Amino acid sequence: MKHIAIVCGGDSSEAEVSKRSAEGIYSFLDKSRYTADIVILKGADWSCNGQQIDKNDFSYRLDGKKVKFDFAYITIHGTPGENGRLQGYFDMIGMPYSCCDVLAAALTFNKFACNHYLKTFGYNIANSILLRKGETIANERVIKEIGLPCFIKSNVGGSSFGCTKVKTAEQIQPAIERAFKEGREVIIEAYMKGTEVTCGVYKTDTKAVAFPITEVVSHREFFDYDAKYNGEVDEITPARIPDAVRDKIQQLTLRLYDIIGCKGIIRTDYIILENGQINLLEVNTTPGMTATSFIPQQVRAAGLEMKDVLNDIIG
Repeated sequence: MKHIAIVCGGDSSEAEVSKRSAEGIYSFLDKSRYTADIVILKGADWSCNGQQIDKNDFSYRLDGKKVKFDFAYITIHGTPGENGRLQGYFDMIGMPYSCCDVLAAALTFNKFACNHYLKTFGYNIANSILLRKGETIANERVIKEIGLPCFIKSNVGGSSFGCTKVKTAEQIQPAIERAFKEGREVIIEAYMKGTEVTCGVYKTDTKAVAFPITEVVSHREFFDYDAKYNGEVDEITPARIPDAVRDKIQQLTLRLYDIIGCKGIIRTDYIILENGQINLLEVNTTPGMTATSFIPQQVRAAGLEMKDVLNDIIG
């Protein structure tokens, strides 16, 4: 019976969300096939069941005995589990894990780099500008090149922390300052009017699975933290879109899975513009896994069980 480490926490604003995902994964696991412990990371403090993790081999001691793991299920939404750093550590000690490797994780964590990379493969994206810490930009340039309204957000954050929908010139600089509190890079991105949808997929050596698509209808200005986690949104699975559009989005998602070199379950967000064009928003390689998160919703809509999906991922 494999012993699974469900690794959560991390050093970003999403640490608490990550812990909720870990609880979700624990509840979904096939207990006849796996045993599991939740491992919490916070800076250099890595712990499991109140004991410190030995980083030499990712083990801990319980009642005087060493407890080792056979597999790590990474569910950190942010650094270090979503940007490739933790994956590099696991590669070095020979620990198998659930999600993308170092390169794919680092690329998808950088929204600007990932979207512009995928643009070279024909994916449609919004016009955007990247700012790095210490750089400034005039309001006039934002309005001329991006337009209003626009979104200003961290290039590496998630769950809409530090994200602002900007409608006036006076809001631009405060929004940039807020976004920089989440990381050292900020994206200024054109507003895309349309229907927001999200598609989960995964692949194994023997099959490719695209889940039913979810339509996201926020009760707020956009799909912000309160919409995501405080119920101020309608999440409609399957999405109310034509079959041909559904098929196209699933094909786009399975294709980028291979272009990036993904592993495990990913979720990709899109905007279907009013003219029917499908624009990429972002790729999530460690998507939320609470009972109400998009992926479990989509799995249920597909008539599948989460434990069987996780069996495919863990092996």
